[in-house]
Amino acid sequence: MTPPTILTIALRGAEIPVLGLGTWQSEGDDAERAVHHALQAGYRHIDTATAYGNESQVGRGLASSGVARGEVFVTTKLPPDRAGRERETLEASLRDLAVDQVDLWLVHWPPNKQATPQTWKQFVALRDEGLTRAIGVSNYSVAQIDELIEATGEAPALNQIPWSPADYDADLVAAHAERGVVLEGYSPFKRTNLDDPTLTAIAQEHGVSTAQVVLRWHIEHGIVVIPKSTTPERIDSNLEAANFTLSEDEVARIDGLSTVL
Repeated sequence: MTPPTILTIALRGAEIPVLGLGTWQSEGDDAERAVHHALQAGYRHIDTATAYGNESQVGRGLASSGVARGEVFVTTKLPPDRAGRERETLEASLRDLAVDQVDLWLVHWPPNKQATPQTWKQFVALRDEGLTRAIGVSNYSVAQIDELIEATGEAPALNQIPWSPADYDADLVAAHAERGVVLEGYSPFKRTNLDDPTLTAIAQEHGVSTAQVVLRWHIEHGIVVIPKSTTPERIDSNLEAANFTLSEDEVARIDGLSTVL
């Protein structure tokens, strides 16, 4: 079977596939096997982090997949307690991943819950050295992003945050777009009722699962999504969200599941 074509979104410095494989809580050989299988199935975007403790396994899966390094978008992240040790942390990630450069490096959480422009300045410098193609943040508020922009003149290319139909917030989407910051969602199913009647009806209409509907909803909004799995069948199933589309009305109905006031 020919793998589906996965759309990409332009970042400053890179093109990011809108659907990727998350590896949070993927441990040991499971992480390696998941990455290997996903890449052979057609994924071209793998998300990991120093804090996940699996960069070496992700690197082995990348190497054993047979997919050329230049075809795979690799993200990793700086733990907030490593602020001030940015260079040594990124260099360790590169060694563990067995790559010369990552495609995206994120501040995993605001250090001490603060925007921390000094860390962002180090991110800019290490990107300019070529150790990463693009830089961004995770779990940052719009106000914290603005603080980074004010301090450095440079916005993060991307902000990775929890996202699901329940989290949908048109104002938050617009605020990121106004700043040229791509939104990436994690844990797409964690706060989603996959038995919701709206999702069930739309899934039945398309002959797909409600999980696939949720992933497709992200894609229709241009929000990058990285579902995690170590199960080959589920990895394959998630990828099939690239094979159908939702109508504007269906997207709006899913938007209506938001619990954001």
